Amino acid sequence: MALALALVESARAASEARFDWFEYRGHDPADATPLKPGEYRNPILRGFHPDPSLTRVGDDFYLVTSTFAYFPGLPVFRSRDLVTWTQIGNAIDRPGQLDFTGRGLSRGVFAPTISHRDGTFYILNTCVDCGGNYLITATNPAGPWSDPIWIKEIEGIDPSFVFDGDRTWILNNGPPEGTPLYEGHRAIWIQEFDLAARKPIGPRKVLVNGGVDLSTKPIWIEGPHIFKRGGWYYLSCAEGGTAEGHSQVILRSRNVLGPYEPWSGNPILTQRGLPLDRPHPITSAGHAQLVETAKGEWWASFLATQPYAGDLYNTGRETFLLPVKWTDDGWPVILPAGQAIPRVHRRPDLPPASARTPPAREEFDGEALGPEWMTIRTPRGSWHRLEGGALVLAGAEPLGGKGQPAYAGRRQQHVEAEAVTRVRFTPEHDGDRAGLAALQSSDFFYALTVTRRGGAAVVALERRAGPRDPEHGATVATAQVPAGAPLDLRITARGGKYDFAYARSPGRWITLAADQDGTILSTKTAGGFVGVTFGLYAYSPARPDGD
Repeated sequence: MALALALVESARAASEARFDWFEYRGHDPADATPLKPGEYRNPILRGFHPDPSLTRVGDDFYLVTSTFAYFPGLPVFRSRDLVTWTQIGNAIDRPGQLDFTGRGLSRGVFAPTISHRDGTFYILNTCVDCGGNYLITATNPAGPWSDPIWIKEIEGIDPSFVFDGDRTWILNNGPPEGTPLYEGHRAIWIQEFDLAARKPIGPRKVLVNGGVDLSTKPIWIEGPHIFKRGGWYYLSCAEGGTAEGHSQVILRSRNVLGPYEPWSGNPILTQRGLPLDRPHPITSAGHAQLVETAKGEWWASFLATQPYAGDLYNTGRETFLLPVKWTDDGWPVILPAGQAIPRVHRRPDLPPASARTPPAREEFDGEALGPEWMTIRTPRGSWHRLEGGALVLAGAEPLGGKGQPAYAGRRQQHVEAEAVTRVRFTPEHDGDRAGLAALQSSDFFYALTVTRRGGAAVVALERRAGPRDPEHGATVATAQVPAGAPLDLRITARGGKYDFAYARSPGRWITLAADQDGTILSTKTAGGFVGVTFGLYAYSPARPDGD
């Protein structure tokens, strides 16, 4: 029996990969100009942090963003100055809350909204292909958050609460009444909500049909928020889809139930129509939410993208911040028509605050991975542990499959970036692999791994550029390496080009493949709503006893 247990432990150790550390560094060419005192730089959350929703509670601001089928999901951030943000947790951090099994990486949790009332925090959200609309609650925004309370009565996406006196209303994007008139024809609905019973009550009503001007066939009115100022109820929505035609529009009414009048100067934010050849463009801006500070300033968070060429961007949709100006007749404007989003702006009139950011070098010497680390889909078993100052990974699901691989990833947050790690792995069978990946989805990625080919240990670069490619990707390049020796791996992003290198001893880099096509990792090519993550990955397929 002792011999059998020893053999089991030996096989387990052989299938595991140990990562001593992970380093990430990056910069954007657009950020070359130093900040002056009292300024901040956009975006305020780099890397894919789309669909930002924020709320103020006293002197604190809280913000959540979409994560789709990554787990843990719905990161929760806190700030005192609207500029520097600390991730304090993830609202979806237990496998029993939601099930992303088999979902594409751009399905799952879309467009959360966060709000607060009487000591309770609320997040409304939609789990696409995995349950529909739901509510979770917490007394501490860092968690724990409750299990989902499903709201089956509401069809559509993007729910949000409106607290109005002692009554609560729920907004959402849904199909229009009757037959849609064209592709992308949607409506904004409102219904009263019983906060104690956690369910909608009474009739539903359409507030906006199609958009601010139905005759122009506006598409994808969504992301609704209602706030009150000066006796007016303002309804703020995204319109135009999430690509380059994205925008934010505003309507108002004296009654929460309408009718709502659109502003004649809409949209209040967009980047469409600007010169395509402008330097360092920011595009696809929208999905905004407005918030008032304690001093009466108004600011808006919103998503936008940073292409490195055309409509090609790998960092996903990021979170930006701009002040809100009010017209003389009481309409909010985030950015006048025809103006480019400024990368540098004066800070809010709030005391500058510090923030905890992910370390540039992760030593894996804590008790758990930081909240910024994510895996693909909901885990169903043990796939990682921290041990002896290393991250240990073991899994039998391929990176290009529909399961949950042994993958721990962090966002690519800059146009020019570098991810480096040291891996210790002894592939026992052909096909075992462990290393570093640049991943946009299960169908589009590069994987730089230690593997075995024909009985010999090699470092291999594999590329998957679509669902028709092998689930591990097609081989780009290989080089033989000593079996069992530690190996440093490096991926360098340069806009639309990626370089891959390895080192048998620290600092002595050997290029395995340079100038690889990084546009396959762009949303334009791969589709979906996420950005690239750099991740540590291990795979050893399950084998029959004795193999």
